[in-house]
Amino acid sequence: MSAATPADAAWVVLGRIEGLYGVAGMVKVYSFTDARADILRYPQWWLQQGRDWRPYRVAMGRQQGKTLVAQLEGVVDREQARALLGQTIAVPREQLPPLPPGEYYWSQLEGLQVYNPQGQHLGQVDHLFETGANDVLVVRAVDGSEILIPYTVVQAVDLAAGRLEADWQLDY
Repeated sequence: MSAATPADAAWVVLGRIEGLYGVAGMVKVYSFTDARADILRYPQWWLQQGRDWRPYRVAMGRQQGKTLVAQLEGVVDREQARALLGQTIAVPREQLPPLPPGEYYWSQLEGLQVYNPQGQHLGQVDHLFETGANDVLVVRAVDGSEILIPYTVVQAVDLAAGRLEADWQLDY
């Protein structure tokens, strides 16, 4: 399969290559999936190399202590694996399992415009992170500042309109 760019498909980032494991080309994987090992359910990963994305079939993957390790087809030694360090792992959006109504993948929320119930525009969702207690929206405000909004105050999400409503005020 030929190289592609993110503009060619709707990619969802699931993790990154974070280290080397052994001498036979295995890599350590940092997974962004909710259950860390779920990234291993995808038989093919796309790794970002510069501006291009290249497909790699996952020959084998497993949990190794607190780490995930994987063997990618065609990567047979430590030096080939080293060339993959730091690369982003993604899959096409259509490969993700459907979610129940009212649940969203983080990637679906990124880019949404955020408003409060009074109609004030708070900014745009830049990314999310988890704290253990709850997920947090990082909103890039119109003035360029960052607003951290706990997901627990989100009242409505309208993906078609590109809009999210959160019970949050500009002066919080």
